[in-house]
Amino acid sequence: MARQSGNLMRQRIEQAIGVLTERNGRPPTNREIGTEVGVTSTGHIEYHLRCMRDEGIISHEPRKSRGITLLRKPEPTAPTMLPHVRVRLAGLIAAGTAIEANEQLDEYVDLTEGLPMGEDVFALRVKGTSMIEDHIADGDIVIIRRQTYADNGDTVVALLNSDTTPQGEATLKRFYKEKDGKVRLQPRNPDLKPMLLDAGALVIQGKVVAVVRQI
Repeated sequence: MARQSGNLMRQRIEQAIGVLTERNGRPPTNREIGTEVGVTSTGHIEYHLRCMRDEGIISHEPRKSRGITLLRKPEPTAPTMLPHVRVRLAGLIAAGTAIEANEQLDEYVDLTEGLPMGEDVFALRVKGTSMIEDHIADGDIVIIRRQTYADNGDTVVALLNSDTTPQGEATLKRFYKEKDGKVRLQPRNPDLKPMLLDAGALVIQGKVVAVVRQI
């Protein structure tokens, strides 16, 4: 099983290299590959790149930041090979007005490993319609990779300071840094206005890496 899991990860990395190279017009860095496949450890990516170099899949110059070249066309990932994994459903996230942060530790969501799982992920059920233009609807489940930073345009879980609840209030929005040092949390619903906050008034808890809709 460990060997199969390693082969699957290298297949995903191979696809990520091809996608990122075509998208950006240059080879990706280890960190960019990790972000694409949902792995935060660059050392973990480096290990698989060494294996792929030994297998003749890539040309890899470790001392160069972008020293990765595919030596073959990436093979598609076979869905039938993907085992199921369980992700903890940690509670509700507001796609609208922020709601009190809470956790429900006894619920789980069954997913396939083909989604960008990474090393530290959790799931939240969406409440509200502020992200409908990003196809995130009320009742959907978002898969979150836990991280404390965000790039412009990332869809994030932000925990807002609150005078009424010690846990803070959580919301799901797109993240943007403004020139004046403030942060803009942008809804994706034309009927709603963005939230403009001081950078110290919120904490990034994670980034959305997948959306699951249960029918």
